[in-house]
Amino acid sequence: MSKADRRAAARLAAAQALYEMEVADKGLADILTEFETHWIGREVEGEQYNPAELAFFRDVVSGVLNDQVAIDRSLDEALAKSWPLKRIEAVMRAILRAAFYELKGRSDVPARVVIAEYVDVAAAFFGPEESGMVNAVLDALAREIRPGEFVARA
Repeated sequence: MSKADRRAAARLAAAQALYEMEVADKGLADILTEFETHWIGREVEGEQYNPAELAFFRDVVSGVLNDQVAIDRSLDEALAKSWPLKRIEAVMRAILRAAFYELKGRSDVPARVVIAEYVDVAAAFFGPEESGMVNAVLDALAREIRPGEFVARA
């Protein structure tokens, strides 16, 4: 399995872990242990979960938690005023938070890769309309956070 595939699995697991932390009120240590022991690279209820880059998974989950107030504030500003982050479904919030952390905190990953990967994560849970919303929000945020990656080339 390639590094890109392991990172894609880490992103999916991170979004799921962040969701579970929010809805089940679990702490960081508990959620990391649970996912690394029972989910990542395992078969669960007939579904095979791919092996993930564990350090990347841990970084995204802990990075979101360490800066969640600022992340949520930035996401609220990027979303339509009539649709604040708190009104968005919990899985979608988790996806947006993880993606925002990666755009802001992982400059080693190109912004376009971050956007494409989290649009794919959204597509695993939602339809094209929601995936399109994730794409639009992340594209706007990426252009703000990393404008140099979107400079037009002649």
